[in-house]
Amino acid sequence: MRSIYFFISMLVCAVTFGNAQDPFPAADALLSEHHHAAADGPTMSLDQIEQMALVANPEIRVAVRRVAVLEARVPGAGALADPMLGYRGWGIPLKQPWNYNAAQNMFMVTQTFPGFGKRGLQTDIAKTDVVEAKASLQNTRLEVQIGVRKAFYDLLRAQDELRIHDEHVAIARQAVEAARIKYTVGKVPQQDILKAQVALTRLAEHMIHFEEDAEMARSRLNTLLGRGPLTPINVQGTYPVPEHLPGLEELEKTALASRPDLSAAQTAIEKSKQEQTFAGKTYSPDFTVSAGYMLMPAGSAFRNNYMVEGSINLPWLNRRKHDSEIEEAKAKVSEQDAELDAMRNAAFGEVQEALAQVKASKRLADVYHTALQPQAEATLRSTVIAYENDGTDFLNLLDSQNSVVDIDLAYFQALSDFETRFANLELAVGTPLERSQSTTTPGVTQ
Repeated sequence: MRSIYFFISMLVCAVTFGNAQDPFPAADALLSEHHHAAADGPTMSLDQIEQMALVANPEIRVAVRRVAVLEARVPGAGALADPMLGYRGWGIPLKQPWNYNAAQNMFMVTQTFPGFGKRGLQTDIAKTDVVEAKASLQNTRLEVQIGVRKAFYDLLRAQDELRIHDEHVAIARQAVEAARIKYTVGKVPQQDILKAQVALTRLAEHMIHFEEDAEMARSRLNTLLGRGPLTPINVQGTYPVPEHLPGLEELEKTALASRPDLSAAQTAIEKSKQEQTFAGKTYSPDFTVSAGYMLMPAGSAFRNNYMVEGSINLPWLNRRKHDSEIEEAKAKVSEQDAELDAMRNAAFGEVQEALAQVKASKRLADVYHTALQPQAEATLRSTVIAYENDGTDFLNLLDSQNSVVDIDLAYFQALSDFETRFANLELAVGTPLERSQSTTTPGVTQ
């Protein structure tokens, strides 16, 4: 295939320079516009970047710290209230307010004990908060992982596009010297010269878009890695397109078991049920117990005494308040049950839509690989033969070459689109998917 490109590029340059008075300086200037600076920075695989992102991503760090905060709260959730130390002075004479010997001096320690089962429920609710935060952390990690995969394959595609561009520019540069020989022939019209110049200029146009795509993908990757957007980075890898995709029913079952948002919603329901049970415990009274030492006034028969005091709240006398709390807790559980059903239904829709997009992009990539690329190359070969034997004109030859280039670029775009949509499918399912029996198309390293 490269020999055909070389032959065509020589013809392009020959046509371009054939009738111009001094075409070579102009050609050199035109080709110099296609040069792009080599990217700096380390070259990394997808696995390496994913591992870095899972450690360094700022959003993941925030979620990890949120889990740590809630875990630290669990031991104290069901703890008793702080004990209170008190003093009470009775019978202090108004005419002698300093005379505590004539008063009853009481020193007390007071402790409140919640009703039976309340402390355990408070601890369970705090543990549920931790489980919910861990589900949120898992969802954040998944979103970061999927974002990394999308940016990775966008950058890999951009590098492949720049590689194809560089191959054609390099071939064109090699053909300049051959064009000097054909310059003396002068058998081509001015119209073909202009068409060839347009074809060369389009290479510069493509390069601008390719470099823009690469810069944006690098910026997204660095952001996910918690680094500055201009930090140099390059990627290497393949496009592992699986031969067979999982079925919808299998994906739906995986989504029910793996999606972090569904898990968080289920955990929220469990928490609401615990809160409902706790609301019912309001009719279990709390007890307050006090004990202390009492110093009686001077001259008393028993000056040193102790005291014990107890109290209980009466929730039955405030039914309006507590019944309202219980009904609110029940309504919250019912609402979250309905929300979970809606989330499951939406998840199934997301899975089905993502799977349809993956199937379409896979078919498109297969069409480019198995049909369009071979057809375009065969057409170019036949056009070269026909042009050598004066069976076609230069415009058809140029169109055939452009078709091969465009289809090669479109094929890499289709592969990148497949990876992006497959990542969306993994996000809809809630976990990375295995790619058994994959056919891989290699990417390249800048």
